[in-house]
Amino acid sequence: MMMTRKSYILSLLFSLSTGWLFAQNGAIKGFVSTADGKPAEWVTISLQGSDKAAMTGKRGQYQLRNIAPGTYTITASSVGLEGQEQSVTIEQDETVTVDFQLKESAAQLQEVVIPVRQGDKVNTIVAKMPLKNLENAQVYNSVSTETIKQQGLTSYDDALRNVPGITRTWESTGRAGDGASYFALRGFDAQPLLINGLPGLTSGNLDLANVEEIQVIKGPSASLFGGATYSYGGMINTVTKKPYSGFGGELGYTVGSFGLNRITGDVNIPLSKIEKIALRINTAYHTENSFQDAGYRKAFFFAPTLSYTVNDRLSFLVMAVAPVFFHSDRQSPLPFHNVKELSLNPDRSFMSNDLSMKNPRFNLQAQMFYKLSEHWTSQTVVSRGTIKSNGYYTYIWDDAPGDNYFDQYFRKEIQTTTTTDFQQNFNGDFRIGKLRNRVLVGLDFFNRNIIANSTGSANVRHVTPQAGEVPYIDPASGDTTAPVYLSQALVDNLLRTTDGARSDVSNSSYSAYVSDVLNITPGLSVMAGVRADYFVSKGEKGDDNDNFNQFAVSPKFGIVYQPVLEQVSLFANYMNAFVNVAPGQVADADGSNPRIKSFAPEHANQWEVGAKTNLFSDRLQLTVSYYDIRVGNRVYPDPANPNNSLQGGKVGSKGFEVDLAAHPMPGLSILAGYSHNRTQVLAGNANDFYNEPGRAPGGQGPQDLANLWINYRPANGLLKHFSLGVGGNYAGEYKVIDNSVTGVFVLPSYVLLNATLAYQASHYRIGFTLNNITNKEYYIGYWSVNPQRPRNFTLNLAYTF
Repeated sequence: MMMTRKSYILSLLFSLSTGWLFAQNGAIKGFVSTADGKPAEWVTISLQGSDKAAMTGKRGQYQLRNIAPGTYTITASSVGLEGQEQSVTIEQDETVTVDFQLKESAAQLQEVVIPVRQGDKVNTIVAKMPLKNLENAQVYNSVSTETIKQQGLTSYDDALRNVPGITRTWESTGRAGDGASYFALRGFDAQPLLINGLPGLTSGNLDLANVEEIQVIKGPSASLFGGATYSYGGMINTVTKKPYSGFGGELGYTVGSFGLNRITGDVNIPLSKIEKIALRINTAYHTENSFQDAGYRKAFFFAPTLSYTVNDRLSFLVMAVAPVFFHSDRQSPLPFHNVKELSLNPDRSFMSNDLSMKNPRFNLQAQMFYKLSEHWTSQTVVSRGTIKSNGYYTYIWDDAPGDNYFDQYFRKEIQTTTTTDFQQNFNGDFRIGKLRNRVLVGLDFFNRNIIANSTGSANVRHVTPQAGEVPYIDPASGDTTAPVYLSQALVDNLLRTTDGARSDVSNSSYSAYVSDVLNITPGLSVMAGVRADYFVSKGEKGDDNDNFNQFAVSPKFGIVYQPVLEQVSLFANYMNAFVNVAPGQVADADGSNPRIKSFAPEHANQWEVGAKTNLFSDRLQLTVSYYDIRVGNRVYPDPANPNNSLQGGKVGSKGFEVDLAAHPMPGLSILAGYSHNRTQVLAGNANDFYNEPGRAPGGQGPQDLANLWINYRPANGLLKHFSLGVGGNYAGEYKVIDNSVTGVFVLPSYVLLNATLAYQASHYRIGFTLNNITNKEYYIGYWSVNPQRPRNFTLNLAYTF
């Protein structure tokens, strides 16, 4: 019944759109600029006397297609601004160029634009070649800086609430290696590991100050991005702001709940118009307390970006860019199965401001673009990053279930990670006969060096979920220990007795990849790509016993059919990702015959089908897809031998997603999405907490997620400077623990409501945002329980120049 309904809808879209296609056969295209010569984005171009309308893209371009011959009046207008008109005559099979220049400057124009998505714009990162969304067999979603401003966001993590199929499961800990926030994406772990499509360093919280766009690239993507930044469900890529020609910028100040104070600056300076050199500086200073009884964030961010366009062929770009509450020992039956039974006090942090984590990081990217010929371009990229974890990581563990006492452990992290990435990409766009080929050929070298000098872990105190620090009664002796109140001196004293972790580990990967999008007809294209990856781990320096090498091949295929060119596309894909698995020490069941056992890389395979639309001149973009991901070659404990590990475990994830972006009328924008996912272990060890077949593996997130954001700003009248945005998120019930031995622990479903009211006039903006309006008590988790923020507000003042 569902397939019949879907087929009917697609047939209807096809019939309507092809009717337009054959009934009208002229076109108008053009460029819209501002008084200072800059491209004018998000200007509405409409043809009076018809239903034809379009919106200018980032470069100020527009196009109206399928217009019947005749004489028309064409209008260029932006929300709250006076329109301009021109007369145009269209002949049969003719394309006419009509350009506009608005009286307003770029700065004034930005103050009145209400964007949704930038239509079916060309994306150069997702496929590592220029492709429009409708041409790409892969699904990806984006959150623009305009949406971030609309919603008054100050947190990188909160921006991802606008993307279907992704939800946060773990707060940022700042710990070494993986200290950024964890997200569940299509049922698997994901972290924001890409910056401008290159491997980045993430530990601690990312800042929004220089974010132009956040892209969530769905599905296993190792064929293009390798195994160093893997995620079976997809990748999170941060696109940073770039310099532009002309002087401009914005200064902002935000105040809010829990002591939030945030100052931001964005300044673009043309250093030489003749030589086309420009510098853009983004900076932010952020201080904020926790909503709980302890915890804070203090951050300074500074990111300069320099661009130099030598000529039309060559250009350069240089860029500088709470404790976890585990409520199970993962072995014993749970005495509680939901938050109500656990009685966790959401106001307690179980931490002290005397124990902090610092994450200084440095990231430098240099890119050189060169046009080799009419059909080939070259991109050379070098990325260098360093990040340090320096501070205290803590987790709370239920060592003895049933007594209501939880042990709190601490470890001091001192670790520095340095990464180097070099890529050389060649992009070609040429024809062989009548077949158009868009080709990518690339080489990639990636190196990671980790130097650790951390302490071991120490059990510092006992707490209860309700009261935190309490007197502890030893069940063996009956002795009572007074409550332990945290301080740095106390923790340091206990950590001195632990065995520290001293290591210096280096590994590298050498990769080559190729991809080709072949247009068989203008509306039918196929894509094929493959990556060969050779991984070399030197392990601990000075110890050759832990060295190992692995070779992996990652293919990718896709097909796209556009029954209505540039309006409707049907797609299918097969994608792959892999993880290099280190050898492990094994032995016989009695502990004899110790030896090193090698493993093959772990692999994930996805197939996906769906449809994308870009209808009514960029006013309605819709993506619907169904996917099935299977992960194989997982290593798990041998049921017959506790000293051995087997390879062959499997996990499956399947579901569907809907993403909608609409601009039905001037001033009104709608973002909406819904996703359903089911993730479970397919093969493994029935007695192992992490690998029990038929159960959820943990960290997969709620099965059902929904997001909605509606923003409206009147085009005219007394309220033309005001805008109102309302929306929210829904998350279904979530099994953070799903095991036959321990039992099931469920986090409840929740609905969050948010709203923003803003006033925007010439050169300045005032915005007030209220989040979690109903003051909903809700939780996230990854085998854990993490309380989230109650009702909170932000007030933002911004000046644009």
